[in-house]
Amino acid sequence: MDLFTNETKANKDLPLAVRMRPRSLDEFAGQRHILGPGKLLRRAIEADRVSSLVLYGPPGVGKTSLAWCIANLTKSNYVAINATTSNVEELRRVIAQAKHKKSSVSSKTILFIDEIHRFNKAQQDVLMPDLEEGNPILIGATVHNPYFSLVAPLLSRSLVFELKSLKEDEISDILALAVKDKEKGLGSLKIKIEKRALAFLAKACEGDARRALNALEVAALTTPKSKEGIINISLEVAAESIQKKPLLYDRDEDAHYDTASAFIKSMRGTDPDAALYWMAKMLAAGEDPRFIARRVCIAAAEDVGNADPLALVLANAALQIAEFVGMPEARIPLAQAVIYVACAPKSNASYLAIERATQDIEERRVQEVPDHLKDASYPGAGALGHGEGYKYPHDFTGHYVKQKYTRKKVKYYEPLQAGYEAKIKERLDKLPSGRSPLG
Repeated sequence: MDLFTNETKANKDLPLAVRMRPRSLDEFAGQRHILGPGKLLRRAIEADRVSSLVLYGPPGVGKTSLAWCIANLTKSNYVAINATTSNVEELRRVIAQAKHKKSSVSSKTILFIDEIHRFNKAQQDVLMPDLEEGNPILIGATVHNPYFSLVAPLLSRSLVFELKSLKEDEISDILALAVKDKEKGLGSLKIKIEKRALAFLAKACEGDARRALNALEVAALTTPKSKEGIINISLEVAAESIQKKPLLYDRDEDAHYDTASAFIKSMRGTDPDAALYWMAKMLAAGEDPRFIARRVCIAAAEDVGNADPLALVLANAALQIAEFVGMPEARIPLAQAVIYVACAPKSNASYLAIERATQDIEERRVQEVPDHLKDASYPGAGALGHGEGYKYPHDFTGHYVKQKYTRKKVKYYEPLQAGYEAKIKERLDKLPSGRSPLG
């Protein structure tokens, strides 16, 4: 199958996402980390020295387009199969055809295998002997980490590149080009698209250019023309085309901060349902789950504190899991942490304590460390009187001894009668130091 034969004739019948595939590396959106000037993959393509590749990353980031572009630039035969429907027989047939073209007309073949992780070990092994000879040149695409899904011999014969989700501005550029391009895009139609509709599609597609282009095409082909023959694509039309409700949530404006504020205050106010609602809104609007997890950690320390020390442990675990797992699964441990923090007993005593200590440092003269608490581990410290008179608490009953830890008495932490902090308060009140209330 030669993808480039009769391309112009068949172009109009192809989906917009296929028609808009880049024909050169300069047209390629995103992926500057592997396709930027001077990068290894770009040098290999431009020098026509591409070896077998494995491309992995989320849907709609350009894996298929990159394979198509490489074949176009290197003037290679292009054969595309999908591992979910292919088998060993088809692989052997494609390899035989590639060998024939190589020997008869000295033409290289690029074999693109989509969802290559679906091939079992035996199917992957079929490719090994011919990949050694570089015919065909394999370009495999997968949404899964290839180091876990592909056999080691195949990986050792391939260069592995990770493609990243496209940014909103990159998607916006792709959509704007599709609206204007008369040759490949929708430029032959009179389309007027609202800026907020374009921005919404770029955000709602979640880095998936194919999804954004499909929605744009649906909007353009199904929206009735005005009397002037213009297709007006509004925010409402864009939302319907991508099947996602527009949300008032701009990361740089009030809606972002207002929603985050409502989220935090709902946890502080012991309303898990409201907290989950605001979290769901943020996630639906494309908020980074790590931003949400950091807010949960802050709430666990500031609003729960030592009333339930496990809240901060759970919040931190949710943060680490969000970084490791990513969406959509990360929403589950995030929800667990949000519910726990919201339902936990509350105490802001730790927050108030550090605020008081900070204010003291800023407004009063900074105290010098008492001599008996100074480091006495180095030679000559004893002659300076450092460490002299220090009482080691573990040498005393109850692992406590009354002694001064500041030159002037300070008191910032006042535990509350809430949850575990009530036990902390009870223990401190029983100490011989006679800690008195703030006042």
